[in-house]
Amino acid sequence: MTDTTTTRPGSEGAPVPVPTIEHWVGGTTWAGESARTAPVYDPARGIVQKNVRLASRADVDVAVANAHAAAVGWRDASIAKRQTVMFAFRELVNARKDELAAILTSEHGKVTADALGEIARGIEVVELACGMATITKGAYSENVSTGVDVYSLRQPLGVVGIISPFNFPAMVPLWFFPVAIAAGNAVVLKPSEKDPSASNWLAARMQEAGLPDGVLNVVHGDKEAVDALLVHPDVRAISFVGSTPIAKYIFETASAHGKRVQALGGAKNHMLVLPDADLELAADAAVNAGFGSAGERCMAISVVLAVDSVADQLIEKVKQRMSTLRTGDGTRGSDMGPLITGVHRDKVAGYIDRATEDGATVVVDGRDDEFDGDPAGFWLGPTLIDAVPTSSAVYRDEIFGPVLSIVRVEGYEDGLGIINASPYGNGTAIFTNDGGAARRFQREVQVGMVGINVPIPVPVAYHSFGGWKDSLFGVSKAYGAHGFEFFTQEKAVTSRWLDPSHGGLNLGFPQHE
Repeated sequence: MTDTTTTRPGSEGAPVPVPTIEHWVGGTTWAGESARTAPVYDPARGIVQKNVRLASRADVDVAVANAHAAAVGWRDASIAKRQTVMFAFRELVNARKDELAAILTSEHGKVTADALGEIARGIEVVELACGMATITKGAYSENVSTGVDVYSLRQPLGVVGIISPFNFPAMVPLWFFPVAIAAGNAVVLKPSEKDPSASNWLAARMQEAGLPDGVLNVVHGDKEAVDALLVHPDVRAISFVGSTPIAKYIFETASAHGKRVQALGGAKNHMLVLPDADLELAADAAVNAGFGSAGERCMAISVVLAVDSVADQLIEKVKQRMSTLRTGDGTRGSDMGPLITGVHRDKVAGYIDRATEDGATVVVDGRDDEFDGDPAGFWLGPTLIDAVPTSSAVYRDEIFGPVLSIVRVEGYEDGLGIINASPYGNGTAIFTNDGGAARRFQREVQVGMVGINVPIPVPVAYHSFGGWKDSLFGVSKAYGAHGFEFFTQEKAVTSRWLDPSHGGLNLGFPQHE
């Protein structure tokens, strides 16, 4: 990151230099040829704190060329060498996690505790990658025919592209590039331009860990950079996390250009609360899952399906808990931070008015909250809306903010039907003390990740993350076994070492003996 002549007004009106975040290519920071930049805000202060380079197609070509040149040597590196790098990287990130958390809070706005939690979940995948030797083993069948053995190998693809979202600037890149690199690939990572510094920080730690230059490259940019990756002939695969419309575009475009694609899309996650549930536990879960990270999570609970007989009790308990939350600067011990930009904050706030227009009841209006931070910050407090019609945009849209909707249902069947009718199928949860109902729910619900008395059922690293329906395009989920399968290709070898006495010609079709 270097200082530039770009300035912003200071507290007393004097211009203040604004640093520019460069790309990371070939093991070092690199400005590229494009002069375009985008602002990176401090959401808690509402100011531009940095600018970030926006790569041109030519800049992406340079990054891919570096990755392509490094891929051959890294492919041939021993498993022991790759493991050594991944173990060292894990230790570096863990030792300096407070430094990374400060970057996340500064650019995304999430509170420090949430930033540290994000890093911890990312480290889980690094730890999985350290054990790649057991996951990428092939199979061996001896003497399938007389003197003939058959075995399989898993080999890297080459250069892969990763396009990650703003809401988890450390965790989502860590879902993908440690697995890809441990499997022997080279990577070009395009993080969100809204909070890009974490990716550069992670790339620098990989270099410290001993990763050869060019194996991990970071290009910052917008749609121009994304499109360049999607069509580049040397990029073999694309991993993406983001909204459903963009996930569909990524999948269709990259697939049309012959690439493997795992494109994880949006969500509208429901939490069904049955009458026998522990309402104290359910209320805690609804607040934690609805308002953590200001609701900017693809696994956030945004809809609580409350059975009529307990709905009023549950709403009162949720409301009481919301009154104890403090929204403010993530460095001040607040429970919830700001939203990522002023534009996004205004969009989310607009749904509160829409709810009233659609006949819902705003129980808690986050616009009326008091905020522990700069008045210019992108603030919106936790919001609770009751009696939301399923026809309303408040119910249908992925709001991606601290807005929790209550939809009242008659019972299990009604709630299940609403969940299964949703075009999304990312995550869901049921709260109940009835084991039979829980078992039936996990079987009948059409969603990829299910929580039973667990509001945010993000799988541990040795399982895989991904939804159903419009929440996933392609067949491969993130990390776990799916991750290593996605970043490798299988080769089957049929081998016969001839006895010196064997010989002769036979033009018939090979047969087993």
